[in-house]
Amino acid sequence: MKISVVTTTFNSEKTVADTIESVLAQTHKDIEYIVVDGASKDSTMDIVKKYESAFEGKIKYVSERDTGIYNAMNKGLQMATGDVVGTLNSDDFFADNSVLETINNAFETSNTDCVFANLLLVDAKDTNKVIREFCNGEYRKNAFQKGWHPAHPTFYAKTELYKKFGYFNETLRIAADFELMLRFIEKNKITTKYIDKVFVKQRAGGVSTQLSGYIKSNIEVLKAFKLNGMRVPLLCVPRKILPKLINGISHKISRTK
Repeated sequence: MKISVVTTTFNSEKTVADTIESVLAQTHKDIEYIVVDGASKDSTMDIVKKYESAFEGKIKYVSERDTGIYNAMNKGLQMATGDVVGTLNSDDFFADNSVLETINNAFETSNTDCVFANLLLVDAKDTNKVIREFCNGEYRKNAFQKGWHPAHPTFYAKTELYKKFGYFNETLRIAADFELMLRFIEKNKITTKYIDKVFVKQRAGGVSTQLSGYIKSNIEVLKAFKLNGMRVPLLCVPRKILPKLINGISHKISRTK
């Protein structure tokens, strides 16, 4: 099974090599790697091109101005020719070398439209230091209404679903990933498979992990329900925040023992 991985970059010279190397290290080799750059002013594209030969023709890239990260992601998704596609941000990397193989096996052995797994939020400088773990478990009916959602960097879906149900809604600046998964899973009822394994390590410091960004993100979460003609659950945001606070506290306690 061919898996497409999309990475969006913008002035990502400090971290993009880690991202690329984690893709190259995957044991599953039937891949397509797509880099969509927003006309970086630093050496990001020089780094990407340095790895081109290592991909042996399995990489595509473009560097041009865009209107935001979801616009860039949509470009990448539309370039994808794999059976399955997911995204890997330029400051994230795969947790181990078998992630894509695990994804491939899940699709080949089960009748599922998408898979998702666990994610570790790690310190930007010391990526062995875990700040928080996102482990939301299996999907249950109306789970989004209760604050549940997959960690988007672990979300891999059949490419055909994007053509059928649409791409990222670019009117949302931070929570378009939530809206897309809500639209796919809750509204259109695609089949899901949760894998209890860490797929991705995400460096802290991105827009959605900052306090101001987190507040804006949750405002957009409520808007996502309206966009899909669904009842806006008043307790969705507190239910969404509470498990993350508890999870963060438990990690802090475990590190002090």
